[in-house]
Amino acid sequence: MNYDLEDRCAKFGEDMILFCKSIKPNEITRPLINQLVRSGTSIGANYMEANQASSKKDFANKIRISQKESNESKHWLRMIAMAIEEEKEVCRKFWQEAHELTLIFAAISKSCKDGNGKENSKGV
Repeated sequence: MNYDLEDRCAKFGEDMILFCKSIKPNEITRPLINQLVRSGTSIGANYMEANQASSKKDFANKIRISQKESNESKHWLRMIAMAIEEEKEVCRKFWQEAHELTLIFAAISKSCKDGNGKENSKGV
């Protein structure tokens, strides 16, 4: 199933909310759940902000934040997979989607820079 990137990010955030609601909270899982909900839902919020950016620099910054948040989501999914053995396969599926989002945002971020690693002033 193909989604545009905004929908794909929103779907990932929704999936993180539903997944985290299904986890029984305890002293170990509670902080992991909180972190995953924050990072997983922040991806789409920052991407939406990027699409309304006031400058190319602002756009590039929001894209980098989306990339960081998707990468962070991979970490929290790994921690949940370790903490709750029976959720390992579900976490693996979500980890793959977070990884793909990270790669997409990395590619967009790279296209915002010129060959010297500086912001591309000629356009995104």
